[in-house]
Amino acid sequence: MIDTTKQMLYGSTLSELKALCERLDLPRFAHKQIARWLYTRHVTEIDAMTDLSKRAREVLAEHCSLGVTPPLKVSVSADGTKKYLFATSEGEYIESALIPDGERMTLCVSSQAGCKMGCKFCATGRMGFRHNLSSTEIINQVLSIPERDNLTNIVFMGMGEPLDNIDNLLRTLDILTSEWGMAWSPTRITVSTAGVAKMLPRLLDEQRVHIAVSLHNPFPMERKEIMPIENAYSIWEVCDILRRYDFTHQRRVSFEYIVLEGMNDSPRHIKELLRLLDGIKCRINLIRFHRIPDSPFFSPPLERILAFRDTLTARGIQTTLRASRGEDIEAACGLLSTAERK
Repeated sequence: MIDTTKQMLYGSTLSELKALCERLDLPRFAHKQIARWLYTRHVTEIDAMTDLSKRAREVLAEHCSLGVTPPLKVSVSADGTKKYLFATSEGEYIESALIPDGERMTLCVSSQAGCKMGCKFCATGRMGFRHNLSSTEIINQVLSIPERDNLTNIVFMGMGEPLDNIDNLLRTLDILTSEWGMAWSPTRITVSTAGVAKMLPRLLDEQRVHIAVSLHNPFPMERKEIMPIENAYSIWEVCDILRRYDFTHQRRVSFEYIVLEGMNDSPRHIKELLRLLDGIKCRINLIRFHRIPDSPFFSPPLERILAFRDTLTARGIQTTLRASRGEDIEAACGLLSTAERK
């Protein structure tokens, strides 16, 4: 159990570590040493920071906690996907999914316990919102699993809406991509959003990570029926923001599209998608709907999804069908819900 009365070291940025060292009257360069022990050497106890003096380590241990805790449980799918269960500091649970695929190993991390967005096709949305995760709880999902050193990609597509927790999201991205942190290339990281237009420019201005927008229907009135966020932020507003940014080089934007039979898979939806996304260099990722209990939605037959894909590609939008992974352990897209909470 983490002592929440102490400051967490993991999840702290370099400027926060500098302020901490000044407050504790530690040596001038101690914050850089601590950052190196945390994010390069992944230390598991404060006393192992051997280039700090014994007194400095004692002072740190008195006022701080590392903040990294192991997962409570791991579930393994027949296809090799793993789902990790974590406890949060507020007595809730979160899940993250590890997806091996050849030379790629992608970790899907959560940014909130539960979610405010209430998307009708998502098991997490049914939970409602519990609380935002701290940067410590977010980075812990990356650092505490056995596959940590083999990860090639991180996607913020787990539980919660990342832009609804923008401060801790940006703090975590800073740790992941800075030279003083884990020094990952931003091109290895994707942030997914249901379309929180108010916070999107801040993310785009401060980071160079890839963006994935949960679209699912190009018609605002129809999208509103399955994604209540459309009441606050129109998908057209989101696309207008994206048009102001350059996605022709390393950074890319994609649109996630769960195909729902009879609801968003018609020729008129294809026509409207082309109109909505005009002027945005992007791709569309089609996703088969994964059934959740008592859901009125169904996935169309595979041949219809493939025809939808091929038509969009032929009309100039690169469109792919994402493989379903981890469905047997409820780790696939839209299924994270922490059943253990019940």
